[in-house]
Amino acid sequence: MSNEHSFVTYLETLADDRAALAALRRGLGQPPGTVPDMHRYVIQRLPDFAYPGSWTEQVYYLIAALYALHPESAAEGNLGNHFARTLDPNPDYNTAVERRFTALLTAHPEDLPFYLRQAISFLRSKDEVAVNWHQLMWDVLKWDDPDRAPQVQKRWAAQFWRKRQAKTEKEPTAA
Repeated sequence: MSNEHSFVTYLETLADDRAALAALRRGLGQPPGTVPDMHRYVIQRLPDFAYPGSWTEQVYYLIAALYALHPESAAEGNLGNHFARTLDPNPDYNTAVERRFTALLTAHPEDLPFYLRQAISFLRSKDEVAVNWHQLMWDVLKWDDPDRAPQVQKRWAAQFWRKRQAKTEKEPTAA
């Protein structure tokens, strides 16, 4: 499987289209697929097997809205990597980041749109940490599969805590 997802490639063509991004952002905080302004950008890109209300359809609407919120694309990594980039030498700050990240990892599929919106807003606020939208699309498509979701969560966690450990080890110790 190629890492690129055709829907994300399409969204990237809209990165400079302010009207399209505004229409897609209207879906933030709304149940996926319920905002008519989004339909013209999403419906024609849905796969044939994405019946109304299916997880696949919901993911397409969700990723479109989130992308419109923060259209900065990274070529590699996953949300674990991206969250690790926000870590700070201040351990109190990192505890808050870790709590936020753990809440995302444990999100039930019904709650995932809320937690992802919070995560993307957070990354956007941190010097515009770019997101690998292709990988996020693939990962979220697997989130409602009980056999595959834990693998996604484990990959995210591994990248976050490995990066966090590496940053901690590089910090100078007090003499």
